[in-house]
Amino acid sequence: MDDLRKISDLRSPANWYPEARKMNRKVIFHAGPTNSGKTYEAMEHFLKAKSGVYCGPLKLLASEVFHKANSRGVACDLITGEERRLSNPEGGGSAHVACTVEMASTDVRYEVGVIDEIQMIRDNVRGWAWTRTVLGMCVDELHICGEASAIELVKEMLLDTGEDLEVKTYKRLTTLTIQDQALQSFDNIRNGDCVVAFNKNDIYAISRNVEKRGFSCAVIYGGLPPGTKLAQAKNFNDPSHEINVLVATDAIGMGLNLSIKRIIFYSLMKPSVNEKGEKELELLSTSQALQIAGRAGRFGTQYESGEVTTFKPEDVSVLKDILAKPVDPIEAAGLHPTADQIELFAYHLPNATLSNLIEIFVSICRVDDSLYFMCNIEDFKFLADTIQHVPLALKTRYTFCCAPISRKQPFVCSMFLKFARQFSRGEALTFEWVTSQLGYPFTVPVTIAELQHLENVFDVFDLYLWLSYRFKDTFPDNERMRMAQRELDEIIHEGVSKITKLIQQVNLNTSDNNLDRLLDMRAQERLGTRTKSVLKEISKVVQGKGKPIPRASGGDEKEKPSPRGSGSSTTGRRPRGSSVPGRK
Repeated sequence: MDDLRKISDLRSPANWYPEARKMNRKVIFHAGPTNSGKTYEAMEHFLKAKSGVYCGPLKLLASEVFHKANSRGVACDLITGEERRLSNPEGGGSAHVACTVEMASTDVRYEVGVIDEIQMIRDNVRGWAWTRTVLGMCVDELHICGEASAIELVKEMLLDTGEDLEVKTYKRLTTLTIQDQALQSFDNIRNGDCVVAFNKNDIYAISRNVEKRGFSCAVIYGGLPPGTKLAQAKNFNDPSHEINVLVATDAIGMGLNLSIKRIIFYSLMKPSVNEKGEKELELLSTSQALQIAGRAGRFGTQYESGEVTTFKPEDVSVLKDILAKPVDPIEAAGLHPTADQIELFAYHLPNATLSNLIEIFVSICRVDDSLYFMCNIEDFKFLADTIQHVPLALKTRYTFCCAPISRKQPFVCSMFLKFARQFSRGEALTFEWVTSQLGYPFTVPVTIAELQHLENVFDVFDLYLWLSYRFKDTFPDNERMRMAQRELDEIIHEGVSKITKLIQQVNLNTSDNNLDRLLDMRAQERLGTRTKSVLKEISKVVQGKGKPIPRASGGDEKEKPSPRGSGSSTTGRRPRGSSVPGRK
């Protein structure tokens, strides 16, 4: 037990990055609200440097920086969990890299590093990635961008690295006015409006109601592919395009440049996931409300002053109270167990499953809870349970379970299981094999259920591409899969563009719960009987009921690490390059 406690001692994460500790980094915090120019200033340092790395929360943001840098004559590569693009494919890697935050290297040295949206360091699932970049990036000059609410936390974290923090504050570049009157009726919608809701069914219903008034809607929500989001945003931003109203979730809060005059909150209650991984409704925080409201009246667009209001009259005073409050300071940064730590646990507990190893690790680990917290690992554990009876080496199993999918996506999880089984047999996952499971070639959806299914199929492509960069020999058809995914992106965009016609297939007069059940039922019908039987098997295994899922022949080849005599095996420190595989 003493050995396990030493391995899971996470009280000094700054010491996990010895290369960064050898440097005397200059750290600058660019603090300000949305549309204040804070990121622009940091990016200018990035573009002027001899070498640099940009770390963002979304593929869209990393891609935007990639294109911007190359258009300015600065050779820049793109690295996300699912994609690698070189500025010069025949000339090797560039001195500048734009990446999603999980993919940032803590080994390569750069002149300038930029960490965007630092407030996400408090995220229950992904916060560990921001912690890792703040503490571990090997850069001469580190620029951190985001809410002022993270300043004190970052200062405290840097006390352990011996580095000072320089703070630059920014004010919003345009005015934002909170209206006294609620919208109340869709009859009051006007050009340049964006109605924000927090579930898909509201998005569908709002879109239909807005288009009944003679407007054309763009629709953006989190489940849409990046290409579809960009296409919808482009149409909405174009004054000459017929689309003049946007209906969206909080997915517009970052990653998209939008020309919005007025934000209308359809509701102020947002679904969230608590520390136990349970879904619950809660009132928008000041941080969330500012992030969304701040999208109105963006500098450099046709609307250089913004407005914000609510749909319901009773919500106006509540919104004013939310926006008037100071943003709560962020109190702790996320951490996540690493592959090396779990491997050492497995050496001492050779009969434990990966899910059990993670659970034991979290239960006995020691964390400086004045600065850090352990991120939620329920998705990881669910995936570990799903493939527990598939014979895989421990490190391989760990990598599979870091894949960027949610247990709330049953079809994607069923394909995850199929991928793991095929991998365990040593059989290549070819383009033909994968697409035969997905109903390829695809057609434009004619119902909402079909649209939702295609969104899940897009995520299966992402899963394949993510795995293809980690297991190239077994996932050999990267480029063909990417081409098919682009085709699917265009098909989904076409479906979303006709969303009100799709909605006519669903009776929106039913209650929200009935509509949810109807959409779920139709989606299940679309998946087919084999998928449903696989989901039942997954459910039984995860819950510990019934017989295990039939497994491929051969024993479990769980790797056992040799005992290490280095400090890293007894202090919980990470050797170089042992970061958690990127999720985004």
